Amino acid sequence: MKNLTAPLPPLRSGKLLDQLRERIRYLHYSLRTEEAYVYWVRGFIRFHRLRHPAEMGAREVEQYLGWLVSERKVSASTHRQALSALLFLYEKVLGKNLPWLAEIGRPRVQKRLPVVLVPDEVARILALLEGEHRLFAQLLYGTGLRISEGLRLRVKDVDFAHNSIIVREGKGGKDRVVMLPQSLILGLRTQLVRARALWAADVANGVPGVELPDALARKYPRAGEAWSWFWVFPQADLSKDPRSGVIRRHHLYDQTFQRAFKQAVRRAGVAKLATPHTLRHSFATSLLQSGYDIRTVQDLLGHSDVKTTMIYTHVLNVGGMGVRSPMDALVAH
Repeated sequence: MKNLTAPLPPLRSGKLLDQLRERIRYLHYSLRTEEAYVYWVRGFIRFHRLRHPAEMGAREVEQYLGWLVSERKVSASTHRQALSALLFLYEKVLGKNLPWLAEIGRPRVQKRLPVVLVPDEVARILALLEGEHRLFAQLLYGTGLRISEGLRLRVKDVDFAHNSIIVREGKGGKDRVVMLPQSLILGLRTQLVRARALWAADVANGVPGVELPDALARKYPRAGEAWSWFWVFPQADLSKDPRSGVIRRHHLYDQTFQRAFKQAVRRAGVAKLATPHTLRHSFATSLLQSGYDIRTVQDLLGHSDVKTTMIYTHVLNVGGMGVRSPMDALVAH
């Protein structure tokens, strides 16, 4: 990611939301962040009856954020995201380093114990998934990858020789290495055979290569056509790139997998509010329960602070892994 403290180049776009998108892309923020920031800034402008943000200040920002809490009933994390979008707008797009930007209060997000599945629940859910959805869920549970990290895996990042998977530009822009589960080797090799058939068809049909990181795409414009850069989990159909407008092969859509996972959870009779991210929580808890060092788990998860990983020790201290209830001791006598 570019140095956020360095002077930013002049904006070329004329309209405010286009300027917002331009700055976000220059700083290499994700598409999801771009969509969220545009949504909140557009909402801010509409809330104030299409007034330009340059004409407004702290009072208007606080009015909008207050309305989100009182009327929209947004969560603390959503409130923080809306505030971050407006701070980005004023600082990075409008170039206003005003004192009130730092004075606006950020709501405190309450730390809650993550939902964790026991092995039997994981097995029941996996059994109800099919094809690449089952393999992808197995990969998330077997490696602790975030769903976005798993979807963005490239062929070159799966290292069968060293039984490892390289995660490129994970959260915080960091790379890391995780284990390649032995039980998934055959499944991943079969998945790559299917992916290579799609890649070969795209090459034969002159389809533009897959999306690449900006700097790499500029330096090696044809690299996206190479097999090594192809997705491990490609989408079956071509789609339009939301930023460039190019029709190309995208990776599997996260919404598609999330719907399949939600249905599997329901059909498995699991009453917990489990999502694909729950597999990551379950991975971490299982490793700690098996006696692995918390620093090892921290590295595998890609946490920058061990305090983030410590939340899983709290999970283990609940129930059977924690303090014995005096009622159980009484019954035992």
